[in-house]
Amino acid sequence: MDIIEPWALVLGLVILVLCSGFFAMAETALMAANKYRLRQRAKRGSARAATTLWLLERTDKLLSLILIANTLVNALATALVTAVAIMYFGQDMSVILLATAALAFVLIVFAEISPKVVGATYPDTISLRSALALKAMIGVAKPVIWFVNLFAALVLRVFHVKLAGQIEQQRVSLEELRSIVLEGGNFVPQKHKSILLNLFDLETISVEDIMTPRAQIEALDLAVPAGQILQQLTTCYHNKLPVYEGEINRIVGILHVRKAVALLNAQEPLTAGHFRELLSEPYFIPQDTGVFAQLQYFQENRERLGIIVDEYGEVQGLVTLDDIIEEMIGEFTTSVPGAARSETFGWDANGECLLEGGTPLRDINKQLGLDFPLDGPKTLNGLMLEQLQEIPDAPISLRIGACVIEVIQVQNQSIKVCKLARHGAKQRR
Repeated sequence: MDIIEPWALVLGLVILVLCSGFFAMAETALMAANKYRLRQRAKRGSARAATTLWLLERTDKLLSLILIANTLVNALATALVTAVAIMYFGQDMSVILLATAALAFVLIVFAEISPKVVGATYPDTISLRSALALKAMIGVAKPVIWFVNLFAALVLRVFHVKLAGQIEQQRVSLEELRSIVLEGGNFVPQKHKSILLNLFDLETISVEDIMTPRAQIEALDLAVPAGQILQQLTTCYHNKLPVYEGEINRIVGILHVRKAVALLNAQEPLTAGHFRELLSEPYFIPQDTGVFAQLQYFQENRERLGIIVDEYGEVQGLVTLDDIIEEMIGEFTTSVPGAARSETFGWDANGECLLEGGTPLRDINKQLGLDFPLDGPKTLNGLMLEQLQEIPDAPISLRIGACVIEVIQVQNQSIKVCKLARHGAKQRR
């Protein structure tokens, strides 16, 4: 019997190890490949991307091929090393064990760990380059794969495990989409990323979170003299004003200020009736309406302004289409003098911040990086009153989470000004 040349044995062993490494690397790369990126490449006409998606849609066949091939290759490598050990050293068990251990080390390092690390590091590139070869192998080994999967399916059925084709394809959740955007890195500009994240938040907040509170609504009262109404029109800051009679809960319509401009030059004495003729129907919104749903309602009803009411029909505030847009892209409109804006405050050098009591908690959390609860009161004043359970009549401080809040001014049964200090910040003496 002729002895095989040593170089041929070594070459055969190297080829088997490389084949094992190829299958291990391809398996890891395909399981880690970005399907969304692959779909985009396939739409652009990439045959490799289309083939890769074809493989990923047949995970059972793909994994069967890789595992069958990898097992056969490793078994052949073990048999080859054992045969070489016996051929050159006889039936010495210690030599056979040493040869087997050496092969196990080589397979672990060069056919498992290293290839899988490479596959996990460059999943898309390796998936695209190996897809055509794997698809061809699936076609050649189709009878073997079918035979093996037949027994595998029986085992899975015993344990009531559904196969990939029997499982309804899961949709990406909002939280998963949020993670995708956050992990976009330099591929998504920061402003675009901020808009996308704000858009996701529209599903979780209601119009009550972004409304202009009742106390800050600029509105006209038809019960006052006409001259006073005209004076208010000449100094108003909005182009649409809610109009009520006597008290804010009796809203009778919405006045377009530009329609009322003609009344300024009227020769006849003005009455409430002149303004009433210019009113359009008010649009009321339940306070629990979601912001995203309200955006759709504004579009369907061709409205831009709505009056928010509670379950008793009392006015709670006002929301406009601009308010919703600002939630998505950031504030851009001119603010009313005296109104707090989320972009006008922040921590000073001493770790302190002076805020009005009407500042929304959502703006405080965003701007100052705090974590005040949002499932109860909507403003800093409401949060303080909830915690104190009374209206303070003297300066008082309390700690909420990592923030110390000091009441600075109380007026008209509400907290007007507070000073926030980060816990641990250096305080002034």
